[in-house]
Amino acid sequence: MHKLYQTILILLFASQLGLAQITIPNPILTGFYPDPSITQVGKDYYLVHSTFSYFPGIPVFHSKDLKNWKQIGNVIHRNSQMDFMGERLTRGLFAPSISYHKGTYYVVCTDIDHDGNFVVTAKNPAGPWSDPVKIPQVRGIDPSIYFDDDDKAYIVYNSDAPDRKPLYSGHRTVRMQAFDPVTLKVFGEEKQLINGGVDITKKPVWIEAPHFLKKNGWYYLYAAEGGTSVNHSEVVLRSKSIWGPFVPYEQNPILTQRDLPADRKDPVTSAGHAQFVEGPDGKTYAIFLAVRPYEGDFYNTGRETFIAPVEWKNDWPIINPDHKEIQYSYTAKYKEVKQKGALPQAGNFQYTLTFEKNLDPALLFMRKIDSSSFSLSKKQGLTLKLKPETVMDFSNPSFIGKRQQHLYSTAETALSFTATAEHEKAGLVILQDEKHFYYLCKSQSQGKAVVQLYKSMTTEKSMELLAEMPVKASAKSVGLRISSAGDTYSFYCSEDFKTWQTLKEKVDAKFLSTKAAGSFIGCLYGMYATSSGQTSTNSASFKYLKYGGNDPMFK
Repeated sequence: MHKLYQTILILLFASQLGLAQITIPNPILTGFYPDPSITQVGKDYYLVHSTFSYFPGIPVFHSKDLKNWKQIGNVIHRNSQMDFMGERLTRGLFAPSISYHKGTYYVVCTDIDHDGNFVVTAKNPAGPWSDPVKIPQVRGIDPSIYFDDDDKAYIVYNSDAPDRKPLYSGHRTVRMQAFDPVTLKVFGEEKQLINGGVDITKKPVWIEAPHFLKKNGWYYLYAAEGGTSVNHSEVVLRSKSIWGPFVPYEQNPILTQRDLPADRKDPVTSAGHAQFVEGPDGKTYAIFLAVRPYEGDFYNTGRETFIAPVEWKNDWPIINPDHKEIQYSYTAKYKEVKQKGALPQAGNFQYTLTFEKNLDPALLFMRKIDSSSFSLSKKQGLTLKLKPETVMDFSNPSFIGKRQQHLYSTAETALSFTATAEHEKAGLVILQDEKHFYYLCKSQSQGKAVVQLYKSMTTEKSMELLAEMPVKASAKSVGLRISSAGDTYSFYCSEDFKTWQTLKEKVDAKFLSTKAAGSFIGCLYGMYATSSGQTSTNSASFKYLKYGGNDPMFK
C-alpha cells in the first residue's frame, strides 16, 4: 500500500509539473484534410484545411494538446460569402492559412478560378467570419500572413516565374508584400524572395505554401518543394532581414519521404506543406500533409494531416529528426486534454451520425447549401428532396457527404424511399469527383422496387449498371452498406437489418483514387437523392449514417 501511495504521489507530482506523457497518433486528422495551417493563441490551437468546391468551406478545428481535435466551425459558412457553382469539385478553395493578431483571427486563401486571393476575419474562430475581401495585387496561390514583433504584417505567397517567363515546367517563385491588417490591403512593392526553389540549377518545381518563423534573431522562410505528390518535400532558408536575402539550409530538405524504399510496410508518402507551432511543452512541432497509399501512389482517403517533432540543430529546424520514416505515433511529455463532444479523428474508430436537430459541421454539400432541399427530424432523420441535378453536374445536387477516413472503412444507412419512376433514385454514393463514383441506390425497374449499383462513366455524363436486385415494395426501409478494403469496395443491402445480401464485392477502388481522377480531393460517402434531370416532388429519408474504420497500421 505504501508503494502504491508513493506511485500515486509521483504521478500527481509529474502531472502538476507538466511531465505527464502523451501519445499522439498519426495522422492527427484522418481522411480528406489537406493543406493544414495552424495558429496558437495562448493554450489553444486552431487548424484549417482546404475544401476546394465543397461547402461549407475551410473547417476550423480546436485543440489544447495537438492530439484531440474538435471542429468548431467553418470559415466559408454562408452562401453569400463565396460562389462555387459551375466549378469542378477539385477547384475552389486552395490552401488557406490562419493567423492571429491582437484579438482578430485572419484566414487568407485562394479561390483558384474566380475571386483569386482574399482575406476574411473573425473575433471568434468558431465564427461568424466576415465576407471575403479580395487582394488582387497578390497574384499566386498559398498566401500566408505573418505578423512581426513590431506589429508590421506581410503576405508571403507562391507566384509566377520572373517576368512570367518560366525556365522549365513548374518554375515558380515566392514573393512578399507588406499588409495592413486594418484595411486588409497590401501596400508597397512586391519583393521576390525565392526564385525556383533552394537551388534553381536543379530545376526545382512548385515552391509553395511559404511561412515565416522568427527565432534567435533569424527569419526562417520555409516552404514545400517538389509538388504535392510523391516528390513532395519541405525546405527552409533564413535571413537576418525579413526582406532577405535568404540563404538555404545545406541539408535541405528538412522533410521528405521520396527517397525511402517503395515497398516498405504501411508507407506514408508525399509529405510536405508544413507549418511550425510551439507545443504545450515549449518544443517545436510541424503540422503537415501526407498520404497513406494502399499501393504505389493510389489512395482514396485524400491528403491527411500529420504531426512530427522538430529539433533545432545549429539554428536550423529538422522535422522528424530521429527517424527517416514518418511515425504512426509520437510521445511527448505534457498533459493530454480531451475535447468534450468531439467526434474521433485519429486511429480506428466508429460512430453514428443522427439527424434530429443539426448537421455535424464536418458534413459537406456540393458548392453551396440549399436549405430548402433537406429537413431534419427525430422521426425521419435526414430527408432529402429529389432534385433534377446529379453529382455529375457542376451544380448543387441533393447530396450530403462525410469523408472516407480509413483505407478499411464501412458506411451504412437506413433508407426510407419509394421511387415512382426509373429516373428517381436515392441511396449511398462513394464519390471521388463528378466522373469517378459508385452509386448504391434504391429505384424502380420495370415497375418493381430494386436496389441498384452504378458506376460512373468518365467519357460521358452517364452511369453504367453493375448490379441489381429486387426488394419488397412493402419494406418501410432498406439498409445500404458500402465497405472499403484498400483497393476494393463492396456493396450490400438488407431488408431486415440482420441479414445482408451482396450486390457486388471487390469492385475496383483505384477508379476512385486521387491519382486516377487527377484531382486533389479525397473520397466522400454521400447520402444522395436525384430525379436525374426531371422534376419530382418525391423525397428520401436517411435515418442515420453509421461510419467505422479499422486500418491495420493503427492496431
